[in-house]
Amino acid sequence: MAVDLSFLIVNTAQRELLVRGLDAIAAERERLHAAGVATEVLVLDNASGDGSVGAARAHPTVDGVIVNDRRRGKAENDTLLLQRARGRFGLLLNEDSELQPGATEALIAALEADPEAGAAGAQLLDPKGRAQPCAWRFPTPATALAAALGLHRITTVQSGGDRTRRVDWAQSAAMLVRTDAAAQIGWLDPLFFVYSDEVDFCKRLDDAGWHTLYVPGAQAIHHEQLSTDVVPERRIVELSRNRDRYMRKHHSRLAAWTVRWLTAYTYFVRSVVAVVLPGHDPKRYRRHVSATLRPNEGEGLREAAFELNKGGARL
Repeated sequence: MAVDLSFLIVNTAQRELLVRGLDAIAAERERLHAAGVATEVLVLDNASGDGSVGAARAHPTVDGVIVNDRRRGKAENDTLLLQRARGRFGLLLNEDSELQPGATEALIAALEADPEAGAAGAQLLDPKGRAQPCAWRFPTPATALAAALGLHRITTVQSGGDRTRRVDWAQSAAMLVRTDAAAQIGWLDPLFFVYSDEVDFCKRLDDAGWHTLYVPGAQAIHHEQLSTDVVPERRIVELSRNRDRYMRKHHSRLAAWTVRWLTAYTYFVRSVVAVVLPGHDPKRYRRHVSATLRPNEGEGLREAAFELNKGGARL
């Protein structure tokens, strides 16, 4: 039977959030099947070791489980799922993304109505139901300058409002992708281990004549398990490294250098303000400054995965 939509979930040691997300997908599938939309659910477990594989295999809505024998990056994992997907559309989901009722139908409707759209991102909500920024302009020296001047939310954030519209890029925590468009541009770039992978993906879609949509009628709670990490050092390094990698890939060396310094300045200002603001860590902002100025130094999440794979341990 032909498949219209593939739900594609990458899980990295988040069993409870994975099951919660699969429960939401099960409810979405019932509505889609009633409307005649054929679906499948594929879960890729990223060498978790916390019982996630068993939980995924036991869940009644899951049709297939791919088990990594080593920890891999997000772009590589998303690519593998898109390549395995049988659907015309592939809905990329993090394990910490929980679809809200009707979200999938809204995303499909958006791509069906716009044949030149290669991807469509949902409106992400925090666990309290508040809308999060989830679509932006492509990074450039101009967007970095806007952030340095405190104008980022006005000039760069493109999510918000109640109208489906074209944006530069959307967060891939809940992103519907036209699989033939993804295949045309060579999938996601595995050099982006995590962070900036979807920015690069949407940029290459744009370069190939496709575009990305923001669909506020589709909502997903983003539990943001990564943001609760008590040791953010490697995440800061990885974020800075891939921001710089994106700039060097799509812009000149001068543009990349300019973004480094403007972004470092922005974090420096935040570090100063954080001294007097409760709940803010000036040391963390200062670490962003140093990582931004020296993106090729330090150990990021890629190195952490390498250590995990080499040692045979599981997080």
